[in-house]
Parts: sequence; C-alpha cells; structure tokens
Amino acid sequence: MKLDSRIYIAGHRGLVGSAIHRALQQRGYTNLLTRTRAQLDLLEASSVARFFAENKPQYVFLAAAKVGGIAANITFPADFLRENLIIQMNIIEAARRSDVSRLLFLGSSCIYPRLASQPMPESSLLTGPLEPTNRPYALAKIAGIEMCWSYNRQYGTKYLAALPSNIYGPNDNFDPKTSHVLPALIRKTFEAIRSGAKEITVWGTGTPRREFLYSGDLAEACLFLMNLDDASFQSLLVEDAPPLINLGTGEDLTIRELAEIVCRTLGYSGELVFDSSKPDGTLRKLMDVTRLHDLGWRHSTGLEQGIGLTWSAVRDTLSKVSE
Repeated sequence: MKLDSRIYIAGHRGLVGSAIHRALQQRGYTNLLTRTRAQLDLLEASSVARFFAENKPQYVFLAAAKVGGIAANITFPADFLRENLIIQMNIIEAARRSDVSRLLFLGSSCIYPRLASQPMPESSLLTGPLEPTNRPYALAKIAGIEMCWSYNRQYGTKYLAALPSNIYGPNDNFDPKTSHVLPALIRKTFEAIRSGAKEITVWGTGTPRREFLYSGDLAEACLFLMNLDDASFQSLLVEDAPPLINLGTGEDLTIRELAEIVCRTLGYSGELVFDSSKPDGTLRKLMDVTRLHDLGWRHSTGLEQGIGLTWSAVRDTLSKVSE
C-alpha cells in the first residue's frame, strides 16, 4: 500500500477497526476512507455499492461485524448470523465490482471446531463440530472465508481472511451483558473496587484456556499482511485451500489466571468466585501461528502490559459511566 492509496476501513469505530485506523494514521497513510453507521449502513446493499462506486477504494480492511461474548451470542443468535452474513456479502461483492486490489477479511478463532487439535492450524477449518454457544457467528464467519476463496477462484481477486485470537484493547466493549471475557472482567473488577465488594463472580469454572492479542499488535499484523510483496501475499491464496492465516501470540492461559492478572493490574484484593452453572465455552482455543511467524511477524505486547495499557485508556471513561 502506498501512503496515498485509497484505503477503506469498514468498522473503523470498533475495537479492531479503530486499531487499524490508528496504525494507518501513525504510519502516514493520508487517504483513509471511513464512514460511521449513520453515514453508511452496511446492511443496505445499494448504499454499500454506491459508496464503493463513488470512492473506489484500492484496499479494504473488512473489520465491521456484529460481535459479543457468550451471553450475547446465546441471546441473539439470529442477529449474529443474519447481520454478519449481510455485511460480508455486501462489502465483498462491492469490492469485486470496484476492482479492489486487496481485501483483508477479519474472522475469528471461533470458526475452528470445538475439539480441534491444539494449537489449531489453519487446516483445522471444517474438520469437526463447532462450539454451540457461538455457532451462528462462527458459521457467518466461515461463510465469509468461503466467499473470499470463491471470489478468488472465480474472479481472480486477492481476498485474504485473517483469523485473530481473542482481541482486547482500549476501544473494547465493556458492557457486562454483551462483552467478551477480558473486558467483562475489567468492568466487574472496577465495579467491585468502587462498591467495596469482597468477591467477584466469574462465569464458568475458570479452567478453559484462552489466547489474547492486544489490538495494537493485531493492527500491525494486518498492515504487515496487506503490505506483503506480491509473491508472499499470493502464497496465502492457493487455489486448493481456503485463503486464511491465523493471527495470535501462540500463548494461552486459564480464565482463572486471566482474572488474577486483571485483579492485580487494577489493584483488587478480593476473592474470585467461579459460577460453574454458567457455560465455559470451548475448553481451549490456542492458535497455531507458524505460518505468520514464518512470514516474519510476531507480537510485541505481553498480556500484562496490554491489560495495563487498556486499563489506563479506559479508566476515566468507566468512572464516568458508573457515576
């Protein structure tokens, strides 16, 4: 990507999209295309097609999606399936009609089977049943990967799917009803400190293992992929396999260990109580990042450092919300 290339970041206000937007700005890219939901409804095919026709982006980061934690996925399965399918379909088709040079589709590690071998290589896709608690979302993302692959084969496009591990960072969703595990733990811990509560209740047994990637590192990985030379990028788009690559750290820890780090970072000394009546989700989701490492990229932000950066960035906002 040249510094004056027309680059569209779909979902630039979300956790992933905002991190990509910041990274592009910091690198000196000057022709960034962004639209809020009020300005461009990605669920409206005609609006998306018109935007692409008028602005003709050369590169697209497809980070727009309906996302949430276990509770949100269980409560709104139809919304997660429908909205993600429509967003993907509208943007990918519009990108094809507008001759976009490269598109990076952001998926999720939840597309892999519930009992996939650990760590999970890209070849694990569609080799077993999915985790029931987020199956609709996972199926939508799998459809997006299939779209990228099908368009590449039929139209000669260069669309790549990147599958991040659990992402966290300053612009995350901290709503305790819809957030993922790490921001939910930060919010719960913050509220416990404010109220003087002597314990925090955490969903599940605390034994599942998860891998976490700081949003700033994810953004750097996305820029790295989009700036690969033609031969390296094309090597990820082979005809006989889905065009996907895992983005992660290759390191994981238990939910209990994660909660302990959050408590330590925020300065909470109360007790952790694990509610085993609540679902654990997949027991382990560790990414095999060999392909990414072989290309020459590795993460640079450790988990404790990343949680500290996140807390510093959101402390004041959470204080105002809770007043």
